[in-house]
Amino acid sequence: MLDRRAFFIDGSWVAPADGQDFEVVNPATEEGVAIISLGGPGDVDRAVRAARDAFEMWSESSVEDRVALLTRARDIYLRRRDEVAEAMTMEMGAPRDLSRESQAPCGDALLEAAIEALENHVFERPSLRGGSTLRDEAAGVAGLITPWNWPVNQVMTKVASALAAGCTMVLKPSEYAPLSAGLVAEVLAEAGCPPGVFNLVHGDGFCTGAALSSHPEIDLLSFTGSTRAGTEVMKAAANGIRRVALELGGKSPNILFADTDLDTALRYSVENCFSNSGQSCDAPTRLLVEKSVYDEAVTMAGRFAAEVKVGDPLEPGEHIGPLVNKIQFERVQEHIRKGIEEGARVVTGGLGKPEGFERGYFVKPTLFADVTNDMHIARNEIFGPVLVMIPFDGEDEAVAIGNDTDYGLAAYIQTSDDAKAQRVARRLRAGNVYINGNYGDTDVPFGGYKQSGLGRENGPFGLEDFLETKAITG
Repeated sequence: MLDRRAFFIDGSWVAPADGQDFEVVNPATEEGVAIISLGGPGDVDRAVRAARDAFEMWSESSVEDRVALLTRARDIYLRRRDEVAEAMTMEMGAPRDLSRESQAPCGDALLEAAIEALENHVFERPSLRGGSTLRDEAAGVAGLITPWNWPVNQVMTKVASALAAGCTMVLKPSEYAPLSAGLVAEVLAEAGCPPGVFNLVHGDGFCTGAALSSHPEIDLLSFTGSTRAGTEVMKAAANGIRRVALELGGKSPNILFADTDLDTALRYSVENCFSNSGQSCDAPTRLLVEKSVYDEAVTMAGRFAAEVKVGDPLEPGEHIGPLVNKIQFERVQEHIRKGIEEGARVVTGGLGKPEGFERGYFVKPTLFADVTNDMHIARNEIFGPVLVMIPFDGEDEAVAIGNDTDYGLAAYIQTSDDAKAQRVARRLRAGNVYINGNYGDTDVPFGGYKQSGLGRENGPFGLEDFLETKAITG
């Protein structure tokens, strides 16, 4: 079992001041793979003080120096990317191919996007009328809190943007996915990140996360996780009037019009929803289908869902792995149970584990049909391989159902009519709209409306989240 109790503070790996042991469990085997420490307020305070001491130096560093650090980090990360992929498979159960082909490549892609944003940002410029100089400066010491579902993606989008802006930081990754974050710390150390600029403290949300969110020397907080936890972060930050950036949950509509190629659209819809075992905040979990093709679509989607394989994360191939832990497994089972109780039709899947998986937190890929948008399974983020199908009649009803949610992170449209796609995209209240399977690059802003969060991440928009603007006149 790996010993990962140390924290990275002020340029060195140090022993916890008041840590508590926590076992990291492989969700495919339910066996421990590492021991970390859950830090306490003393550990957070030590890390924040290191970041504060380093802030003046790093915030005044040149663009060239920051680009050089990010470039070295990208090159080292690329060399160690397979290690990062293996860590994510071990800690959160992402299948090997998904870790190598989708999860791990996010790290170098986001570093590259941050470099590009930094090189193209104009830090000083005249005001529109020319009477003042507008200057963008690092916002301060940043507290970064990241989740377990896309560990490196969420760590790197925050860390790379904060470094580019000239901020110093304290990162608290999820205690369920700490190993990949530790490798990121090693990459930055090897790249020559100055002491105190990047600090890593492991811990849970109730103690470590709360201590970081309420620390008086933190200037801004960037949090990714559930809407419930994001609300607590905002409350903790409010006492110090600290800036908060939040990337939270979603219940994204996927609007399938009758004029689309049903085979292609439905296969994409099922696979995208179930990818990463459904543990993606922007997953297209509400499949809205035009009534004229609804019955046919249910039959086809059921066939595609039944073909989705569940497998050992260590094995190659296209299959989904387990959920991250026992807590998440039980939550998803409860959501499925409520869907059945409400009268939704189980087309495939349902309660319990797939056949042949007595150990591990594996869930049957589950498809519900005949769902109405007021049902529990249509309103709540399930965060598992569960897809619900809802019929609609016409463009206006599709938009109305799509927008009838507390969330607004993403939306999806499937149609062969380009004008309709653009028209509907502009009416949907979501931060990202994907048409016919197309996705934005890492320079495109990612974030949501309503209870899906505040602010935007990635590229120039992520950089701006870590900047303050000063007007100098005279």
